[in-house]
Amino acid sequence: MKISFEVGDKKEKLSPRFVGPYEVLEKVGPVAYKLALPLELSKIHNMFHVSMLRKYRSNPNHVMQIEEQEVELNMSYEEKSVCILAKEVKELRNKRIPLVKVLWRNHNIEEAT
Repeated sequence: MKISFEVGDKKEKLSPRFVGPYEVLEKVGPVAYKLALPLELSKIHNMFHVSMLRKYRSNPNHVMQIEEQEVELNMSYEEKSVCILAKEVKELRNKRIPLVKVLWRNHNIEEAT
C-alpha cells in the first residue's frame, strides 16, 4: 500500500503516543514531508519520513496535547503508570517470576504493557 500526502494535510508524529496533528507544508522527495511544528517543538527537525506519519482522523481521544507531556531537553519523556490491570506469577523450573500489566498515563487500555 502506497501512502501519499498533500500540502495542507495534517499529520501526527509516530512515537509511543501520537503528538499532533500538524499541517504538511511540503512534500520533499518521494518519502519525506516537511511539517509545521509549534514553537514548543522547535528543537525537532521538521522533516519526517512517511513511515513516521499517519493520516489524521479527527478524534480528540487519539491525540495527546504537547502541554500534557513534560519533554526533556533531549526530547525524551518519563512514562508514568496509572494503575495495575493484572498480576500473575510465571513459574519456570525452580524460578517464580512476577508479571504485572500496567496502564500508562496518556495511553489507551490496549497499549498497556
